Order: sequence, then structure tokens, then C-alpha cells
Amino acid sequence: MTLLFTALAVLLAAGVMPLLLHRHFRLMKGLHVAMIFAGCGLGLSGLISLAQQPGIAHFSCSWLQAFTLSLAVDSLSMAFLLPIFLVSPLIALYGFDYLGKPGQSWRAAVSAFFFSSLLVAMVLVTIADSMVSFALAWELMSLSSYLLVLFDHEKKETQQAGALYLLFTQTGALLLFAAFGLIFSATGSLAFTGIGQLPHATKLAVFFLTLVGFGSKAGIFPLHIWLPHAHPAAPSHVSALLSGVMIKMGVYGILRIYLLLDDPTPIFPQTILVCGMLSGLLGVVYALGKHDLKRLLAYSSIENIGIILIGAGLGMLGLSSGNRLMAAFGFTGCLLHVFNHALFKSLLFMGAGAVLQKSATRHIDQLGGLMKTMPITGRAFLTGSVAIAGLPPLNGFISEFLIYFAAFQGLQLPGSALLFSMFAIISLAIIGGLAAGCFTKVVGVVFLGEPRSENSRNTSEVGPTMRLAMVLIACTCLMIGVWPEPFIRLAFQGLRDFAPLAGITPEIMGSIPRNLALAARLLLGLFLAFFLLRRLLYRGKPITRSSTWGCGFTRPTARMQYTGTSYAMNMVDFFRPFIRIKTQYSGISKLFPKWTGYANKVEDIAEIGLQHALIQPILSALGKLRWIQHGHIQLYIGYIILTIAVLLFLLVV
Repeated sequence: MTLLFTALAVLLAAGVMPLLLHRHFRLMKGLHVAMIFAGCGLGLSGLISLAQQPGIAHFSCSWLQAFTLSLAVDSLSMAFLLPIFLVSPLIALYGFDYLGKPGQSWRAAVSAFFFSSLLVAMVLVTIADSMVSFALAWELMSLSSYLLVLFDHEKKETQQAGALYLLFTQTGALLLFAAFGLIFSATGSLAFTGIGQLPHATKLAVFFLTLVGFGSKAGIFPLHIWLPHAHPAAPSHVSALLSGVMIKMGVYGILRIYLLLDDPTPIFPQTILVCGMLSGLLGVVYALGKHDLKRLLAYSSIENIGIILIGAGLGMLGLSSGNRLMAAFGFTGCLLHVFNHALFKSLLFMGAGAVLQKSATRHIDQLGGLMKTMPITGRAFLTGSVAIAGLPPLNGFISEFLIYFAAFQGLQLPGSALLFSMFAIISLAIIGGLAAGCFTKVVGVVFLGEPRSENSRNTSEVGPTMRLAMVLIACTCLMIGVWPEPFIRLAFQGLRDFAPLAGITPEIMGSIPRNLALAARLLLGLFLAFFLLRRLLYRGKPITRSSTWGCGFTRPTARMQYTGTSYAMNMVDFFRPFIRIKTQYSGISKLFPKWTGYANKVEDIAEIGLQHALIQPILSALGKLRWIQHGHIQLYIGYIILTIAVLLFLLVV
């Protein structure tokens, strides 16, 4: 634990130091990045030493002479600490050139402070071993992430996104505290250890309260509404940290509470599977219909949270039905996809940030041809797109294959378990197909073809630290896809301290990791062989560059290219009962018509429902209470006295 505490101290110092050196802009940024790397390196060293020790490492201390702050590191904590310590320094490296305006030095220093605070808070969340410790770390994480979103606080869009995020995160926290209150009332202790002894009815209440509380942080449908607003508003490296790492804290909380409850009732896995399938399917459908690049990636995060929950749900279903092989593959696929998603989603947000920095637009239909002017960014984004679509030979395929395998194991089960396994397989197949279509759309419209605007025509490659961060993550995605065995074993080690899976060794997976590696290497070898053959055949031949083929037109223009809407709308329209499509078309009504316009918008039914069913009634009710705010200080003092009198009366009674 000593190395871990040292890492936290270094990370905290990495946040304080920019506040002191904000007048020296580049020095401040360089030291911040170096200290983030040092702190995360110490954290990784601490994880390695703890992984080699048997048992669980504990630490506790007294706070305010009334509470005990307890920390513990077990295998599940390590599985979620790994992406924090591995991905966060690369995101910080990317931020060195991304925040490149010296005029915003103080703002960048404050952002660096909250960046470090968020890293410290996420580490503390994963190792908290009591309700008080967890609540403090959770609130620090929520506040730090909220203030990171407000980087461009003068923009109305950012203010609204921050307020919406704060509303959801604090509402979720209230539900978590309500669950903690139920636990304390039943056990008389603020420790997590007694949760398994709760009555079954209390366990159900705790599970569903925490599912909503943690689900609002993870972005589970329909609790995801804050996510597509906060990510576009935040700086892109902050979006990468929030989407790639922070929302996994919600998944961690769900898994942790499930394991502490230690109840094999089927309602838990069935609920998680329904949430996962709904989030995965609707997340990718909404992503297909979006034209804002960062908003599209935000909805894609909801899709991948759905895949992670499907894996977790299958693992839980395996435990409740006694199928330990299904449980092992489901949980391993879930934990590996947590790590994989942290990599390729961070990479995609970095690519989106590079595009935004150089083109000054997030609208994909105003872009095009960026692969020619931003080749490194384009190829890195393409790598992330193949990975997130779950295609070989990249890392997304490996974790999704493990989840598929767990689902096929469920086909041997009777009754409802068989049905849920079948629905999981069908959902994963549809999600994978739609994800491939979604990122084909993004890569094709944004990076291929011809520029659709002057902004996309006058682009160039981004700064060296941004390129280096993207290349490193892209190479890691490829490495996991081609050499998956150690990473599968690493994810499996996250199950080491699961009591129901005690005694199961990685050998239970047989030759599957080895066969996956062989298939990926063969595919990569074929690709390289064809690439070299092409180079050989074209050697010495003149190669010219011209505009994209215009289907026989002699004077093609960029307006003849597919737009994101025209490419994706047929797929999106199929799911119309679950989405709302708003179309504006002025039409052609004269013999010599003027310019006409067409606009298409896919609206989120959860957001519409929340607006009509909750927000508007609350605002209406509050509006009727405005008479209370009359401006007379004497009556305000009377309110206070009346409140105190009522409270004293209740205490006496």
C-alpha cells in the first residue's frame, strides 16, 4: 500500500504545482505531464507488488474521532485501477499540445488541478472499503469531473451541460446514500463487510437503489442523458478521461455491490442483462443518427457500457445457475472490455479533438478528406474505429469474443436463463453490425472523399505530443489483439478474490486465448503480405493523385458525396419506434425554385420523456411557489424561526 499512497501524493502534487507555475506556461504543462507519468508509474509498481502478495491489502485510520476511513485493494480494485494508471498519463500527454493557448494559462492550470484531483478520487473510489470512505471519494470524483467539464464556462452550452451533469451525479449520489442508510439501519455498521448478511428484501432494495445511482454515472439507458451533453462541452482530453475511464466507476460500483450482496437470485443478472442490451442497442442507434462527432462518440460510450453490462450479466447468470465456465468467461470479458474501451474510446476522442482543433467544427457533414492532410490522426482514428466495432485483429474483438462465448455457454441452461442467453447473443450481433456501420460512416465522411468546407480543406497535422499519444494507444490496441493471452490472464486475475469463483484457474479457458492469438496473427500476416505485394507491384510506376471518382461525372463536386444522414438514415429509420426523427424540408414549389433546405435530427426519447414527465411538471410546481420569494427580510427571518420551532417540537415529541 505504501507505493500506492506515494502515487496518490505525487498525483496530488501534480495538480497543485500548475497553480504555482501558471505564469510559465510550457514549464507548467511539462512538469504536470511528467508528474502524472511518475505518479501513475508508481501506482502500477504498487499494483504489481500487491498482485504478487496473497490476500487483500488493508489500511484504516480514524477521522473526526467518529468515523473510520478504511481502504482495501483486492483483485477487482486492481482490474479497475489498471486503466486509470495506464491510460490517464497518455491523456495528459495529449493535453500538453491540446491546451496550447498561453492566454489561457490560469484556466489550464485550474484544469490540470482538477484533472489530478479526478485521478486521485477515482483511485480512492476503487479502494474504498467503508461507506464513509466511498462517499467522500465519490463526491470528490463528481465535483472534480463537474469542474473539468466547465473549462469553457463562459459558453451557455457548457453551463447547461455542467448543470445537467451535476443534477444527475448528485441525484445518483443521493440514491447511493439512501442504500447506505438501509445497510446501516440493518447492520448498525458503516463497513461493507456486513452487507451479505442483510435480509433478502433489503438486498433487493439496496441492489436497485445502487443500480440507479451507479447507472447514472455509467450512462446506462435511460440514465445517460447528461453524457451526450457533457462530453461535447468538455475539452477533448477531458472527454477522453471521462468516457474512457471515469464512467467505468459506475460499472465498478455495480459489480462491487453485487459481490458484497452475495445473493444468487436470478433477478440480479436478468436486470443487468436487460439494462445492458437496452443501452447497447439504443446507444449505437442514436450514435448512427448523430452529426456532431463528439456527441456521436458519447452515445457510442453508452453502447459499450451496454456490452460491458452484458458480459457482467452473463457472469452473474452463470453464478446463479451454477455454470462456472459461463461465469468465468462473462466476468473476464466484462473486465477486459473495461480496459479495452478505456483505450479505444480515449483514442477516438483524441482523434475527434485533433479534428476539432484543426477544422474548428464538430459537424461531420462539414468535414471530409482529412486522411490526406492529417494522415497520422486519420490512421489512428481508423484503428480505434476498427477496435470499437469489435473487428479482428484489434482488442475490441478479443473481449467481445469472450462475452459471446459466455453467452453460448448459456444455451445449455434451461428456462429463462436460456432465453436471456439467446437475447444476449442476438443483441451483441446487432450491436456489432450497427457499430461497424456507424464508424464506417464516421471514417468515410470525415477522413475520406473530398473536403466539404474551407475549414476541412485548410487542415494540417496536430502537435507532436497529441500524435504520440494517439500512436501509442493505437499500437496498444493492436498489441492486445495480436497477443491477447497475457491480457486475458490479467483480466481473469480480477476474479481472484470472487468467493464464488475461488479455486478456478485460467486453465479453465483451455486453448481459446491461444487460438484467438493465432487467428489474429494470421489475419495481420495476410494484411501485411497484401500490403507488401501491392508495394512491389507498384514499384517504379507513376502514381498520381486526383479527386475522388464521381461516378462518371466529369466535374464532380463535394456536394455529390454521401453525407452522414444519407448513409445512416435507412438503418436509423428501422428503429423508429424507439427514436424520434425530426425532419425540416422547405420543398420545391415553383417552376424556377430558389435554394431549398433539408435538415434531419434524431431526438433522444429518454431526454424527451424526462423533459415532459419530470422537468416541466417540477418547473410548473415551483413556479406556483414564487409568491414565497417576496423580498421582505422580516418574513424570511420568520420562516427560519418557524422552521426551528417545528424541529424542536419534533425532537421533544
